[in-house]
Amino acid sequence: MKQLMLVCSGLHALIALLFGGGALLLVAIAARMGWYAAGGELGLAAAQEVIEAIGILAAAVVALQIAETIIEEEVVRDADISAPTRVRRFLSRFFVVVVVALAIEGLVATFRAVHEDAEDLVYVAALVASVGVLLASWGIFVHLNRSAEELEPAAMEQAQAEDHKVQP
Repeated sequence: MKQLMLVCSGLHALIALLFGGGALLLVAIAARMGWYAAGGELGLAAAQEVIEAIGILAAAVVALQIAETIIEEEVVRDADISAPTRVRRFLSRFFVVVVVALAIEGLVATFRAVHEDAEDLVYVAALVASVGVLLASWGIFVHLNRSAEELEPAAMEQAQAEDHKVQP
């Protein structure tokens, strides 16, 4: 069983490495877009290119955060994600990045729709509303999860005790 767990940790590390590589590639793409936008005529088109680059950087942050979470939770801590504290921490780290990235994407889409095709604003509004629903759902989850944590104080103490593994 220990060998299987070691293989799983190795696979998690590989997946995290691929997420990190994807994040670096997205950063390079965004930097190139920004460079070309800055090198041309500064105007509305350049602004839209920079806003697009920001959207791509937001996706890079999501990929990098997922990589970091996988490394910390599955490789370094080798944590079991069944305890309420672990579930809340894992999902909270993921959702904060996803919500911010989707909100930035909503902003990017808003600028694009306002300047190119106003009919797309309906889809943008749906995206922004979805971000709000996701944020509210996450808040409800955290609130309900906190109640579950109070029923299992030992799991909370164990999760806090493992924090030293990832702190510098």
